[in-house]
Amino acid sequence: MSELAKRILFAVPAAAIFLYITWIGGWAFTSLIVIIGMLMQYEMINVSTKAGFKPDDFFPYTIGLWILLVPVLPHALEIGVGIFLLLMAMQVLKNPSKGIQEMVSTLFSGVYAPLGMLMFLMTRNLGETDTGFVLTLSLLLMVWGNDVFAYFGGKYTGSHLMAPDISPKKTWEGFGFGILGAIAGLLISIYLIPIAYPVSVLYVLPLALVLSIFGPLGDLAVSKMKRAGGLKDTANILPGHGGFLDRFDALILAAPAFYLYIYFLEVFGYVSV
Repeated sequence: MSELAKRILFAVPAAAIFLYITWIGGWAFTSLIVIIGMLMQYEMINVSTKAGFKPDDFFPYTIGLWILLVPVLPHALEIGVGIFLLLMAMQVLKNPSKGIQEMVSTLFSGVYAPLGMLMFLMTRNLGETDTGFVLTLSLLLMVWGNDVFAYFGGKYTGSHLMAPDISPKKTWEGFGFGILGAIAGLLISIYLIPIAYPVSVLYVLPLALVLSIFGPLGDLAVSKMKRAGGLKDTANILPGHGGFLDRFDALILAAPAFYLYIYFLEVFGYVSV
């Protein structure tokens, strides 16, 4: 069986289950995202360690779990300040030659993936439950559409490499096709899903370009980390897909970009969620 066939056979039922839980929302969705976020955290620590930047064994998980639970955690700010103070105190007492490197690696490993998944979680919590779902669905469809169109567009027409030192398969032709895929995903969520979309298509259409930039940047960021650690995949958990960090790498930066875009549209009165 080819690698592409394995990817499709796993991705279709997995996506269906993921979308169903996204539709349910509430604690089921929050629990799923927290679990995925912590698995991504584990993979991030492994990649950082392989690359020679050894994070602390405890604090990345503490920071990551705190970030993911901010929407539902009482006294979240105070808890976060306490974690920060404890982290700083312990790092100061460690070997000074490695203390700064470990502190930076710990903070990055603790923040990077969980912050992206937090923005994904907050997108689902926007407005009424139907509004939050259709916005989250449009985010997913744009990211997935971008990924699929970029893959096949680059495979069959790509000749100009985008970042050969990081990802030799990414091309500018694939980038262009990816924009079309993101537009297709957005239009599907607006016109084919029987839930009113809370934003005019004219105001939300630029999001396709925004996510077509930040999605691949998230992919390239993880690829750069893997290359530094000499890894092909961040893990071997998902058949044909590697690890959760491999599968959700684009969403880590795309979700914050999407959330902020919708947030500022709401601030300026172009959307009501």
